[in-house]
Order: sequence, then structure tokens, then C-alpha cells
Amino acid sequence: MDEERALCIVRAGEAGAIERVLRDYSDKHRATFKFEPTDEDIRKKLCEGIFKVLVKDVPTTCQVSCLEVLRILSRDKKILVPVTTKENMQILLRLAKLNESDDSLEKVSEFPVIVESLKCLCNIVFNSQMAQQLSLELNLAAKLCNLLKKCKDRKCISDIKCFDLRLLFLLSLLHTDIRSQLRYELQGLPLLTQILESAFSIKWTDEYESAIDRNGPPLSPQETDCAIEALKALFNVTVDSWKVHKESDSHQFRVMAAVLRHCLLIVGPTEDKTEELHSNAVNLLSNVPVSCLDVLICPLTHEETAQEATTLDELPSNKTAEKETVLKSSTVVYNGMNMEAIHVLLSFMEKRIDKGSSYREGLTPVLSLLTECSRAHRNIRKFLKDQVLPPLRDVTNRPEVGSTVRNKLVRLMTHVDLGVKQIAAEFLFVLCKERVDSLLKYTGYGNAAGLLAARGLLAGGRGDNWYSEDEDTDTEEYKNAKPKEELLKPMGLKPDGTITPLEEALNQYSVIEETSSDTD
Repeated sequence: MDEERALCIVRAGEAGAIERVLRDYSDKHRATFKFEPTDEDIRKKLCEGIFKVLVKDVPTTCQVSCLEVLRILSRDKKILVPVTTKENMQILLRLAKLNESDDSLEKVSEFPVIVESLKCLCNIVFNSQMAQQLSLELNLAAKLCNLLKKCKDRKCISDIKCFDLRLLFLLSLLHTDIRSQLRYELQGLPLLTQILESAFSIKWTDEYESAIDRNGPPLSPQETDCAIEALKALFNVTVDSWKVHKESDSHQFRVMAAVLRHCLLIVGPTEDKTEELHSNAVNLLSNVPVSCLDVLICPLTHEETAQEATTLDELPSNKTAEKETVLKSSTVVYNGMNMEAIHVLLSFMEKRIDKGSSYREGLTPVLSLLTECSRAHRNIRKFLKDQVLPPLRDVTNRPEVGSTVRNKLVRLMTHVDLGVKQIAAEFLFVLCKERVDSLLKYTGYGNAAGLLAARGLLAGGRGDNWYSEDEDTDTEEYKNAKPKEELLKPMGLKPDGTITPLEEALNQYSVIEETSSDTD
């Protein structure tokens, strides 16, 4: 068997033979994730043998072969108990340059060893509770941050950054104490934000504005993977920040939000990678205090104003009642503000709706984000209202019938998943400034009944939040159709099983009750 042959040579062979046999094993089992239970004991001994080789003075290529096989074997949780010791963890930390006090990483020949050691640590920490406890004891999070500082501005070692960040994400996912340590003691928020800036090659044009190269190449696969891992780690570091944060942190959160705005406006090497990148950016934006999300929109630059932007004042006077939003050369303008990032979020939301599955995980984060942005920032709400609920012209079809964003969201208002249904209704309600009459106009009574009942607003009125009293005009089509509409009323069943207005049905049941009590 492969494991037995490899074990014999690892125990007795010289470095060249060990390297050859382990390279053959690695090539053969690169895609192996399930192992034969009968060979479990041999695999444990092979792991132990590999650690004994790693402490010797063997060539770098031999170290890489040892680590590749160890990474494959560490996918099996059952063999990790005897090999996950403090001594073995320290061997991997040393090979990953996590114990180095040197401020630089100069030996390029050592980079593959560092990367493979980090990969092994990722597998072992993920699969072994003992390794998770040893990570705390060995202060692994601080060591990882120190390694990040050494390589944060160097493009040639993106693989090291990527797996350093992945291990940091795993640790912060598994230990709430490490989240706190990263946030406050290790200054993880600015450090990880700088990693993102480096991955995106951001050039700042103002305090919270970055230059977007519309003709530039997409992110490389390595930069994209590095950015995704940084976004995931930042999510853990900032979880709950939206409700508990110091005022002094606002600047740092705004910087992070500005970096995320840049993230939304660039693309990865493939459409799937771009979606993954944007999905993680959306999740992280949900952790940003809503008051700091104002940086998602910004005034037009001089170049945009001169070359691309067509404002409302420039439109012919007979078209002033039409959309204030003008799309030209990828610039999305509204009220003199660049709305590109919000437009990307809206498009991302619609794509997630069109997928038709995994709404709770894939759709609710972006819907919640857009809802909170709309509630807190007037320009964002007005722009989204213009895009999602434009002046109502189609008064013949039911609100849930059709292919517009409004139709799709209205259909979600009666979705079987309660969370999805609630957030879709909440988003539309906020766009309507929480006015019941406006919501009913765009969604219909039946679709809105669930939200209105939950809010105690079935009789009309508006929600508790205050919104500016900007004009909300009706189209001629709606004005003409409005008097002809029949008033929708809550209905109930009469004792004989027929449908009648709810109030009348309740009165009939009351009469029956009284009659029954009289004849008792």
C-alpha cells in the first residue's frame, strides 16, 4: 500500500528517497478527502515520521514534499489526535516563519515552505480541537498579524498572505476571544483594511474616495483570493460593530466602507469570483455602523461632471418629471451624487432574486443592507425608490405580475420563508417612507397585509420613523385608475361558510354566542 511504502522510506531513507516517495504519494492523492479506516494506524505513524523529518536539516524541496503529504493526511480528523502536540505545532510555526523576529522575508526559496506550512496549520486547526486550544496558548493570532505586517505591501508573496488570512479567519471564527484580541489588542481593523487596500492597489483621491480605473484589467486570481480571505476575517473582527462602537472608531469604519465601495466597482478574473468578492463585501458592509455608510455615495468629480454626468438641470424642460438618474459611460448619477456602488448593490440583489434559491443566505444580507441605508440616508432612499418603485404607469396588471424589480420584490412579500418575506416587505415599506397608502399603491393590500398586521397598521397610517416630506407625485395613468379601484377589505367566513367582510363575520359569531348563552 502507498502509506506502508512511504512509511518505510520516511523511517529509514535519506532525504532524496523521502522526497521522491512523498512526491509520488502527493501526486496520487492530491484530490483525496476520504480515507480507508483500516489504514488509520499507518497514517498516524506516517504523520509522526514526517514531523521527525521536518526537524532535520533537509533540503527545502524535501520539506515541501513532507508538508504536502502532511496537508493531505490532515484532512482526516481521526489521525490528528496523537500528532497534534505543542511540539509539532511549534515545528509548523517555525517553518511558516511565525516565530521569526526578523522584519523581512527575503529568501524566495523558502516561500513554498511557508505556504505549505500555513496550509497544514489551516487543516489542523480546522479539524482538531486540541490544535484550537494550542493556538490560544501559542498566541497564534498575534504571530499571524506580525507575518501580515511583513508582507502586506509585497505582491510577490500573495499566497503567503492568502493562507495567513485564511488561518486568521478560522481562528476568529472558532474563538470569540480571538475576535476581541484582533479588534482591540492587535489592531486588526486597520491592519486588515490595509491588506485590502494593497490587494486592490487603491489610490486615494480624497479622504474617503478612491480612483477607479475603468479601463484597467480585472483583479488577478491571487489578488481576488487574498481580498476574499481578508473580507471574511474582517467580518469576524467587526461582527456586532454596527450596534456597539465608539465614536472615535467612525473614521476607521468610513475608511473601510470606502475600500468596500471600491471593491464593489471592480471585477475579478471570472464572473463567479466577482460575485463571491461582492458577496463578502456585502456581508462586511452589514457590520459597518449605518451612519458611516454615507461614503458609499460621493459628489461627482470634476472629470465626471465634465465628461460623463448629465444632471437634471441639463435635461430639456419638458422632461423634468422623468427620471433624475442618468446612466452614461458607467457613471450612475442622482442629485449630483455618484451612485455607482448603490446601483451595483441593487443589481446584485436582483441577480440573487433571479437565482430562485438560498434566499435566506444569499438575498437577505443585501436586502437588509439596502433597507438600513435607505432608512438612514435620504439620497440613497430616493435613488432606490426611483429605481425600484418608479412612477406607477401599469395599472392593469397585479403588482406581483411582471419582470421588474418591483414585481420580483412584491412576489417575495408572500414567500414561505418568514425572514425573506419580512425583509422584502420592510425594504419596500421604507422606500415608501413607511406610509401605508403609498405601500398599498405599489404592492396591493393582499401582499402587504402580513407586514401591516405585524405593525398594527391594517387601518392605515405610517410607521414610527421620520422621513423628509419630499414630493411623491402620481402619474396620469394612476390618477385616472384610482377612482375606479375597488376598496380592499379584510374578509372572514360566516357560520354558513360563505365569505363576507371581516367585521360582519365577527358580528354574526357574536350573535350566535349570545344566543347560545341565553338558551343555556
